[in-house]
Amino acid sequence: MKIKATLDRIPGGMMVVPLLIAALINTFFPDLLRIGNFTQALFVDGASTLIALFLLCTGAQINVKSFGVSVGKGATLLATKWAVGAVFGLIAYLLAGDNGLWLGLAPIAVIAAMTNSNGGLFVALVGQYGSKEDRAAYSLLALNDGPFLTMIALSIFGAMGFVDGMFSITSFISVLLPIAVGMVLGNLDENMRTFLDKGSSMLIPFFAFALGMGIDFGAILEGGLAGIILGLLTVFVTGSAGYFVFKALKWNPIVGAAEGSTAGNAVATPAAIAAANASFASVVDIATVQVAASTVTTAILLPIYVGFLVKRLEKKGYKFEQEDVQEEANV
Repeated sequence: MKIKATLDRIPGGMMVVPLLIAALINTFFPDLLRIGNFTQALFVDGASTLIALFLLCTGAQINVKSFGVSVGKGATLLATKWAVGAVFGLIAYLLAGDNGLWLGLAPIAVIAAMTNSNGGLFVALVGQYGSKEDRAAYSLLALNDGPFLTMIALSIFGAMGFVDGMFSITSFISVLLPIAVGMVLGNLDENMRTFLDKGSSMLIPFFAFALGMGIDFGAILEGGLAGIILGLLTVFVTGSAGYFVFKALKWNPIVGAAEGSTAGNAVATPAAIAAANASFASVVDIATVQVAASTVTTAILLPIYVGFLVKRLEKKGYKFEQEDVQEEANV
């Protein structure tokens, strides 16, 4: 059976499929895996631990030695992506109804999905239409992996009085320490970075399954369509913002548009946020589903949108640097 090959053909399959399977089990057979010991610890109660380990592995991929390479482009992409996601998150908070949702969207899902980008998809697209310097910008973009930028946005909103929940210094440290430990290990030893890189991919289906065991299938039906809308916003708003910012700076605009995605690892962000501040716990389930839906939507739609933009530029006489790249998209 080609299980992995099948999952790889599904956008975000390593994350979405286990989450959906677990949600189905939790909806119709909620006690099936709640039998104690290792089974329950891994498949039901293990989400927080697995996410923490995942964040450590992800942190190891942040290479501080590469920050000087294309740092301007990387910082511009990072700032644009975060600013757009934060603004839409703030709008979602200000216009949210009594149920805490805006257009059916959980505000923390909006921030998590729109500020976090699929690095593998970015590298693949930029490898086709950009230069080595453009691809090197990803060394800085790795900072938007995980809950860090989402927590910063929420803390700013809290200080402005727009969000009830705030994060203490201890909460920040408790969430970010695994990332910091991984970053230190990865930068002290290149072999450790390579070793931990395997974990960042391997852990996704396991923590996704554990998250799914906390979701009722009704939440998927409720949040799925809104999650697709979130994916459309991510592609067309953050992607277009990056496109026009890079165009204004006389850089390859396709590189800016290539940031218009949501990474599979963003599905862990709502749970990480709620672990740091319980005031967000009530929307964790629906936010997780919406981020997952955004991941799939952007993985399918962004390459199509980028192709459309490329054709427009080529009609205007724009020439792209074509380079061979053997990178796999990490969806």
